[in-house]
Amino acid sequence: MRLVDRIRAKRAERQLLLMTHIVIGYPDLKTSLELVDAMVEAGVDLMELQIPFSEPIADGPVILKANASALQNGITVDTCLEFARRVTERHSIPFLFMTYYNILFRRGLQRFVADARAAGISGAIVPDCPLEESEPYVHAMQEGSLAPVFIFSPRTPDDRLHALGHAGDGLVYVVARKGVTGSRTEFSDDLARYLARCRAATPLPLAVGFGLKTKEDVDFLVGKADIAVIGTQSLRLLEEGGVPAVKTFLSGLRG
Repeated sequence: MRLVDRIRAKRAERQLLLMTHIVIGYPDLKTSLELVDAMVEAGVDLMELQIPFSEPIADGPVILKANASALQNGITVDTCLEFARRVTERHSIPFLFMTYYNILFRRGLQRFVADARAAGISGAIVPDCPLEESEPYVHAMQEGSLAPVFIFSPRTPDDRLHALGHAGDGLVYVVARKGVTGSRTEFSDDLARYLARCRAATPLPLAVGFGLKTKEDVDFLVGKADIAVIGTQSLRLLEEGGVPAVKTFLSGLRG
């Protein structure tokens, strides 16, 4: 089943889905696997698996540190593919790769897509792949029955939102504010109006990320989006209290 159909089926059961983000190999592979298990047990509906990269330009200091640590641990693309195989065999929720285009370029588009599909991955988020240069990537992903996910941002004009919203598949990742991951986001009328623009620009489900930290933040998105994305806050809690702290936090969001 296509990712978008899986999301829509799940949305028929819940007002808002929850997607989380991990950096594969941070702080180590064993903990990464425990973290995935805990997140699924806490009720997460989808998950981003970040392939570590040396220059993660869309990410703030917390995820940047996690990328650097994972690379120092010797995590490679092959390591990430094997990790993806393990978690997709263990859990039935959709998993997406998140990474940067250099990873795909160096491996080769066709090979990356074939390997991701064999590992059970449902789609990919590649923030630095511009729409104007995305045709080979989108074609390869569609040929491999994977969803290429594009990104909306607050300063994107309506005509470009529409183009991005019809170029990809699966979902659209909506950046809640300008800047990198991890900073504070104002959950306000301005954000609500922006999300309404996003909704009008695409038939795909909207996944909102960047700065979600509390249950109030998540609840704000009910009726305005389809998926709340929790990334940096999970990593902060992992550093402070380990996997149990993350599980308790996510269970509270779902509750």
